[in-house]
Amino acid sequence: MRVKWSGAIQISAVYIGTVVGAGFATGREIYEFFTKYGFIGLLSILTAGILFIFTGTKLMTMALKSGVRSYEEFNIFIFGKKAGHILNILFFFMLLGVTSVMFSGAGAVFEEQLGMPKAAGVLITMALALAVLLGGIKGLFAVNVFVVPIMIFFSIMMCLMSLKGGEAAAVIFNSPPLTNWWEPAISPFLYTAFNLALSQAVLVPVASDIGDEKTIKAGAILGGVFLTLILITSHLSLISLPQIGMYEIPTAEIMKRFAEHFYWIYIFVLYGEIFTSVIGNMFGLERQLKSYLKLRPLLIFLLLFLSAYILSLIDYGSLLSYLYPLFGKISLAFLVLLWIREKKIMKKTFR
Repeated sequence: MRVKWSGAIQISAVYIGTVVGAGFATGREIYEFFTKYGFIGLLSILTAGILFIFTGTKLMTMALKSGVRSYEEFNIFIFGKKAGHILNILFFFMLLGVTSVMFSGAGAVFEEQLGMPKAAGVLITMALALAVLLGGIKGLFAVNVFVVPIMIFFSIMMCLMSLKGGEAAAVIFNSPPLTNWWEPAISPFLYTAFNLALSQAVLVPVASDIGDEKTIKAGAILGGVFLTLILITSHLSLISLPQIGMYEIPTAEIMKRFAEHFYWIYIFVLYGEIFTSVIGNMFGLERQLKSYLKLRPLLIFLLLFLSAYILSLIDYGSLLSYLYPLFGKISLAFLVLLWIREKKIMKKTFR
């Protein structure tokens, strides 16, 4: 069977849109995991890119072959009932925490860039997300296919603008003093594990709905390649910004400095990047909860939004700096177990 490229493009867009959340889009996440290490951070990004391509493909093809329809069923299939249920509970609260970071990031965009109250920005985002989510997986595909290409274009443009002064080599090979070597060495594994562990909430049901292995593989590889491209271009943009750690939304500051005429368009794109992750995460959370709560999707979404809203009131930068590295360490165990268990499970089940 030939690759259905329309399906592969949809999968890659959802993959990218789910990973590129508030921390990624605003630049804070890339700074915390990579950019603060300078050139060594760039090498870490290349490692993360390889992991996104191969492990993302493995996760989605395993989900298809096992016949599961949610990440809850997937974890039980891979790790057994007891360990699977524990992981599902843990991932549920992690996903809810990350979604709160997304809402907090959306609120920060309204507050820092538009001069509006943060709470108003969060509530507007929730209302828009609810309208999309009630349309099901078609709404998820539609938003990502629209936003992701624009995101890639602006990421490349911002990188070229940042490096146009002729000091590209000095910026790329800049390496600040490191207090230890193991942090940049482990950061690509923590980063990839964290994103893939939580992205399975979206990628597993998407693989089930597409239902074609070649198309899924093509989409996962395409998504991994473009994620690597966005990471590299974002890193090169961020490393050119002096005192980057002082900004909650450093990517917006870069656009303001180097391409002011595109600034307001970029704010819209930035918000769109956060929004794709919000709807992806909420889609996964609702899929899990509806197997326990016999409620209408609208009521489940309202419960989730209320919980996320309360957490989102915490300062965005503080929330991201604390939760993301912590979740990365927890998710690393998932990534290691996935690779260890994959061959044994597949050989036993599909021989």
